[in-house]
Amino acid sequence: MSAPAPSPLAIVDAEPLPRQDEVLTDAALAFVAELHRNFTARRDELLTRRQDRRAEIARTSTLDFRPETAEIRAGNWKVAPAPAALNDRRVEITGPTDRKMTINALNSGAKVWLADFEDASAPTWENVVLGQLNLIDAYERRIDFTDPRSGKSYALKDADQLATVVMRPRGWHLEERHLQFDGRPVPGALVDFGLYFFHNAQRLIDLGKGPYFYLPKTESYLEARLWNDIFVFAQDYVGIPQGTVRATVLIETITAAYEMEEILFELKDHAAGLNAGRWDYLFSIVKNFRDGGAKFVLPDRNAVTMTAPFMRAYTELLVRTCHKRGAHAIGGMAAFIPSRRDAAVNKVAFEKVKADKDREAGDGFDGSWVAHPDLVPIAMASFDAVLGDKPNQKDRLREDVSVAPGDLIAIDSLDAKPTYDGLVSAVQVGTRYIEAWLRGLGAVAIFNLMEDAATAEISRSQIWQWINAGVVFENGEKATADLARKVAAEELAAIRAEIGEEAFAAGKWQQAHDLLLKVSLDADYADFLTLPAYDQLVG
Repeated sequence: MSAPAPSPLAIVDAEPLPRQDEVLTDAALAFVAELHRNFTARRDELLTRRQDRRAEIARTSTLDFRPETAEIRAGNWKVAPAPAALNDRRVEITGPTDRKMTINALNSGAKVWLADFEDASAPTWENVVLGQLNLIDAYERRIDFTDPRSGKSYALKDADQLATVVMRPRGWHLEERHLQFDGRPVPGALVDFGLYFFHNAQRLIDLGKGPYFYLPKTESYLEARLWNDIFVFAQDYVGIPQGTVRATVLIETITAAYEMEEILFELKDHAAGLNAGRWDYLFSIVKNFRDGGAKFVLPDRNAVTMTAPFMRAYTELLVRTCHKRGAHAIGGMAAFIPSRRDAAVNKVAFEKVKADKDREAGDGFDGSWVAHPDLVPIAMASFDAVLGDKPNQKDRLREDVSVAPGDLIAIDSLDAKPTYDGLVSAVQVGTRYIEAWLRGLGAVAIFNLMEDAATAEISRSQIWQWINAGVVFENGEKATADLARKVAAEELAAIRAEIGEEAFAAGKWQQAHDLLLKVSLDADYADFLTLPAYDQLVG
């Protein structure tokens, strides 16, 4: 067999990384180039359609199930049965693909690890390339890690004790500036998917598993159709059977919530399930209904629990839809990070995590997410109590559930209001998260919670919405740009005092403060905070 031709992709403005040649092979880059040639134009069209849909929502302030797909919703079809490695998903752990996390997540006792190149990873070139290398090394069982600070060593357990990997590529809106085709950046989603699939599809089949994916930020069934076409092309390209790829779609946009059945239908032979994520979903509601007036104003993010009526409608519809179509329904994130010093804090938090996971298991979910290995046994116990020896509860059809279109956007059914403390919290968390992201960290422990990019999105969106809606807080202060600037300045000063001048100067604190205010105060609302943030990350 002749050697592959040099790839038409150019690596741009990137410092060489150790062992990058094992990831960025000519053959792998040639595959990514083919994905780009065949699918980027459609991706561009779909991003334009998002703008059109958003303009329509601005005009109508409503959403409905799509009339043109009524036949699909009425049809008698099911997705392909789950492969053995994805049949029991009762606990899934999430996290970025750095070396230590890769080992800890695979060893965590969870059934699945969401290996994240998306919201829990800042897309530095180092994270993009070395994250791929870490996964290859894990499958080849040549991965270990010694913590330079503690001296503690980490190594993989036996193969039968390791979590199944479900990899999450970046969303459709992000480019990969360091990889270009004819001077144009390749979409980050195609880079992440392409490199992982090309290197690992056959490796995973040989391990009795397969190339499994989480698809983020999907806004319509047409975006699911694009992914399905990519899967068909990719499987043919490397010569593996159709249906080997499996995808779980995050229903984390309000528009996708009205197209769950259609999304599963488009992916049919490649569909594994749907997931209910909270912060991005709320961010999407604010983004889409930001012109909708007082009835769409969300209260403090922590006041919007999964028991809020409109969130309940969303999760119940998701479980019903998945089980009707033979797919897994995966619940939301337990983001608590246990304290090594405060047992009382842990006790209260663990009880909340247990109540949340008990509710999900009781509602019919087949599994759920945690952010920390210490939460795996808590979530496992909740699902074990309901599932017993069964791998899932897809036989619970939830025909008792009936959700009307208006139920999903009945924001005013929640008896809570924005508070001044909520504004302060949004500024605090937003500033601290963005600062870490600009340093290349996407999963950040803030106030005992593991936060990712969705946290910063809902934080800045709430500041924007409250100011534009003229919200008056319980202390009589009105939400204004000046008030947000005042709170942000106070937070910056508090951080400087807390960490000291030297650490403050070494960080990206002023940049984070400025960027948070820009995306929170600009009249022209930015679609994604990560777009201007990426300009700074790679600029």
